[in-house]
Amino acid sequence: MKMITFAIPCYNSEAYMEHCVESLLPGGEDVEIIIVDDGSADGTAKIADRYEAQYPGIVRAVHQENGGHGEAVNTGLKNATGFYFKVVDSDDWLDTPGLLKMLGTLKSLYDKKTAPDLIVCNYVYEHTEDNTRHYVRFTNVFPQNRVFSWSDIGIFKPSQYLMMHSIIYRTEVLRESGLALPKHTFYVDNLFSYQPLPYVKTLYYMNINLYRYFIGRADQSVNEQIMIRRIDQQLRVNTLMIDCYRLPQDIPDRKLAHYMISYLRMMMTISSVFLQISGTEENLKKKEELWTYLKNRDKKLYYQLRFSIFGTVANLPGKEGRKITARLYRFVRKLYKFN
Repeated sequence: MKMITFAIPCYNSEAYMEHCVESLLPGGEDVEIIIVDDGSADGTAKIADRYEAQYPGIVRAVHQENGGHGEAVNTGLKNATGFYFKVVDSDDWLDTPGLLKMLGTLKSLYDKKTAPDLIVCNYVYEHTEDNTRHYVRFTNVFPQNRVFSWSDIGIFKPSQYLMMHSIIYRTEVLRESGLALPKHTFYVDNLFSYQPLPYVKTLYYMNINLYRYFIGRADQSVNEQIMIRRIDQQLRVNTLMIDCYRLPQDIPDRKLAHYMISYLRMMMTISSVFLQISGTEENLKKKEELWTYLKNRDKKLYYQLRFSIFGTVANLPGKEGRKITARLYRFVRKLYKFN
């Protein structure tokens, strides 16, 4: 049995995907690398097939019609045979010493029959425009090097969230959660990092800088202007996350519920900020519709989020209010360097 499956969604990724694949190969026979060619029109398919031929039993190439990032993740999960599952985007990579240490820990936990539902590691923003790095660690949130539950966690800072880059799910937990990401939609990593959490009972944190998240391509989905153009996709994910949050029946742990509220607040803020920044009447109407959707789903949660500091800042009225919102967002982005 493979200890972990790495799924690499690829769409026209020939310029950088080899770096990603090469960073995973040191895992050897313990890993399964599934390269999902999502209907690419460049040399991605050939590169994927070459790796499969060169590393039989380790690399698998799967080709499909274009369905978007989410559908590529779905395909990776459907084909995964590893005990754990992790997504690595084709322009990102893993730190080799960190990979080997992580694999050693996974095998040890598995052999002791104490393998947790979720493994958390640090991640690093690699900023190409100024050649700097920003590290996201969780030493203040989680106990280290032991299995624990949600009741043992500390308080997340505003800059700390369990993004796709930091998490490794037990494969069966993802399947049990019914995770199925929407097609032709960016920003589904937020749903991937959110929906399965109530199914996670045990966790393990390793203080290693494992995932390297590349920031700097002009066509990257987190680019501000691209996010505004794709705002409907952001709203689709945001709405699905609202649907995922149900208390008390699905989220019995108080600390997990607090975290999920915080994550949803962040998503509502981001959606609102970009709708505000665009300034069009159509998008301002969409902002009101988003908050109304939340209110209709859960009034208590609506008031918690809408009248928090973040909710207030993201909904400042008038042109001057929108300018203030934009300035505050850009200041925070520069401070935390999250895109």
